[in-house]
Amino acid sequence: MARYRGPKSKIARKFGEPIFGPSKALQNKAYPPGQHGKGRRKKLSEFAIQLAEKQKAKYTYGLLEKQFANVFNKASRKSGITGEILLQLLESRLDNTIYRLGIASTRRAARQLVLHKHIMVNERIVNIPSYSLRSNDVVSVRERSKSLELISNSLASNATKTFSWLEWNSTDYIGKFLNLPEREEIPENIKEQLIVELYSK
Repeated sequence: MARYRGPKSKIARKFGEPIFGPSKALQNKAYPPGQHGKGRRKKLSEFAIQLAEKQKAKYTYGLLEKQFANVFNKASRKSGITGEILLQLLESRLDNTIYRLGIASTRRAARQLVLHKHIMVNERIVNIPSYSLRSNDVVSVRERSKSLELISNSLASNATKTFSWLEWNSTDYIGKFLNLPEREEIPENIKEQLIVELYSK
């Protein structure tokens, strides 16, 4: 299945944010990658700024170009604020929810858990990372997968992270997607209005 396989540290340095998780490269080299990373940067055009914001969102949630465009089209057809709906749709993806619950340490790892059938939704195995969760959907780890070291290590390191739209039972490895999050609840540093303006051109 198609996904980004390129260098993660370069992308993180490009946007100046730990898009793929904590990065030593980002800490040690707090400037853009490339031969001229430390030099004076040209002033970016309006289009370049909008494009960069879309790229940042795309890499953050682990989507390819066509996948991201499909999500935006879906958001634009719904009534309400398109940018906020876009982020809500991205947050309601199964792979993202697995990451938010702490079952996986990164979205990429969460995607692998889903693809390898370690995850259940409403007591049925779902192996589609883009599966869109609805209010009160129950997400759980398969019984035989609860002993996976990857899962236990991730849960141990993310024990203090909680999100208002999610519930987690650490004893039974069961979570619940309560509702779509409000924009102010989503921690990602994404200027969604710039993405809307880009697609509106």
